[in-house]
Amino acid sequence: MGERGIFNTAPLVGGSMGVPNPPGDLDPVALENALMETWNEEGTFEATIEARRDRASPFTFLEGPPTANGRPGIHHVISRLFKDLVCRWKTMEGHVVERKGGWDTHGLPVEIEVQKQLDLMSNEAIEAYGMEAFNERCKESVWTYEETWREMTERMGFWIDMDDPYVTLHDEYIESAWWSLKRMFDK
Repeated sequence: MGERGIFNTAPLVGGSMGVPNPPGDLDPVALENALMETWNEEGTFEATIEARRDRASPFTFLEGPPTANGRPGIHHVISRLFKDLVCRWKTMEGHVVERKGGWDTHGLPVEIEVQKQLDLMSNEAIEAYGMEAFNERCKESVWTYEETWREMTERMGFWIDMDDPYVTLHDEYIESAWWSLKRMFDK
């Protein structure tokens, strides 16, 4: 952060209240970096879970996961802001809130992106290219912006466990989805 820290040494206004004198009194990037560094060094997110694990009722949160074949937008920041607020509120109420992150690796956005990359504008063109080859390109495509998503997630202070994410293209996930659908159908 340098000599100045997050606040500069400009004169204060407002008498005994000590309100910093704008402009330029706060370095938001330095504040952000200092806060992230503290949270990482102290394991703050993990500590909120461990401190309650044996004595608190759970509040389950599974993120409706993003598709990492596209860049995050402001709408993703807004939705994650609200998700994080609810989880922090439940933590402050005393619940243990494990926040399982994931990656959506299926669906139309992935297929459309790959179709554009390969200039395949019809089902016939995809079939001529080869379904197996097309599916492999889709599987590769879903990780294009993973690091961008991870950076945005950390920078906005969204606490979520991405060390062991659920990934919708993994066989275990697909099998669990089919199992759930079968159970619902049987009822």
